Amino acid sequence: MFTLINLPYNLGALQPVISEQTLSFHYGKHLQAYVDNLNKLIAGTEYEQMPLEEIVSKSSGTIFNNAGQVLNHNMYFTQFSPVSANNHAPQGVLLDAIVRDFGSLDNFKTEFEQKGTTLFGSGWVWLSAYKDGKLVITQEPNANNPITKGLKPLLTMDVWEHAYYLDYQNRCAAHLQALWDIINWKEIERRYVAVDMKG
Repeated sequence: MFTLINLPYNLGALQPVISEQTLSFHYGKHLQAYVDNLNKLIAGTEYEQMPLEEIVSKSSGTIFNNAGQVLNHNMYFTQFSPVSANNHAPQGVLLDAIVRDFGSLDNFKTEFEQKGTTLFGSGWVWLSAYKDGKLVITQEPNANNPITKGLKPLLTMDVWEHAYYLDYQNRCAAHLQALWDIINWKEIERRYVAVDMKG
């Protein structure tokens, strides 16, 4: 059975980008509800002993929706660190890949934000990698995750309104721009170097 992940920071650590109030609701209530619902749905089924990624890859309907939201939120919450931390710029092989595939870091951020603000309805915008290491930005509606397309998800921004409405109201673009200040690029690089680049 799944449990609520432990955050690598305290609830007030991401202010002013994400308020303690938003994080307490988003993590403590929304994600907890998805975890609880998933555990109820998979009890006694073929999915009960599967890893989360495998459930997302193989399930459909309400099981997929809850498993996808648990996976998405787990990756989302663990990609942040406090504004004061010294890890908010990509480096090394990840930066090289971003420049190679998007022209520059600024170009990448502009395209990523544009994909986030133009996703109709609720969902997620993702930076992911193909098996050969090439990077791509995708829009994923609702609970979808890029692993269902054979991609390795690296970084995501949640554009469901509950992720930002308490802090930014209807200003989704401002929310997305602010998130760069708390992205832990060391974690994103760790995810990237774990990609199997043989294929």
